[in-house]
Amino acid sequence: MRRPDDGSPERSTAGPVAGEGPPAHPPEDPRPTPPAGDSSVEDAQSSGAEAGSPDAAQEVEEDFDALLADTKHERDEYLELAQRTRADFENYRKRMTAEIQAAARRGKAGLAGELIGVIDNLERALAAAGIEPSAEAPPEEPLAQGILLTYRELTAVLEQAGVESYDPAGEKFDPAWHEALQTRPADGAEPGTVVEVLQKGFRLDGQVLRAARVVVSE
Repeated sequence: MRRPDDGSPERSTAGPVAGEGPPAHPPEDPRPTPPAGDSSVEDAQSSGAEAGSPDAAQEVEEDFDALLADTKHERDEYLELAQRTRADFENYRKRMTAEIQAAARRGKAGLAGELIGVIDNLERALAAAGIEPSAEAPPEEPLAQGILLTYRELTAVLEQAGVESYDPAGEKFDPAWHEALQTRPADGAEPGTVVEVLQKGFRLDGQVLRAARVVVSE
C-alpha cells in the first residue's frame, strides 16, 4: 500500500552515488613554491651551473688576462711619458746652463773690452813718464807711483778673470790673432813674419777681444 504523503522529503536509504563524493586531497609539499613568474631562483641555479662549468672558468681567465694586459700597457705608457719628460727636462737644464755660461762670457768679454782702453791710456801715461810697467823699482814721484799701482792692479784683476795680453813679435802672421796695418821689407825675417807690434792684443779664454795690430815683413 502506498504511504500517505506527509510533506517531508523522501529519504534515500541508498548509499552515496559513485563520483559524487568529496574529492581526495593529495599530500602537501613542505617546500615553498616560488611565485609564478619569479625567475630569480632559476637564474641563480643556472648561473651557479654556468660558473662551475669549464667554459665559464675559461672566460673568467681570459677576462683577467685582458685586464692584466691593459694594465701593463698603461704602465708602459706612463713609464715612457715619465722618461720622456725627464729627458726633456735634462735637455732643458743643459741648454739653460749653456745659455747662462754663454751670457756670462759675453758679459765678461764686454766689460774686459771696455777696460782694455783704460789699460792703453795707463800705458801711454807710464810711457810719457818714462816708466816701464814691469820695472821692479817704483818711481819716485807719487803721481807716477799711483798710475803704476793702478795699472798693475787692473791687469791683475783682468788676469784673474781670464783676460791676458799677447805680444806676437817674431811670430808668423795669423789673421785670426793679428791685424796687419802695414808691410815692409825686413832683413833676416821671412816674408809674413810680425816684425813690429804697434798695439798688443788681448784674449779671453781663447777668444780674441782685440787682435794685435802689427807690421808684417814682405
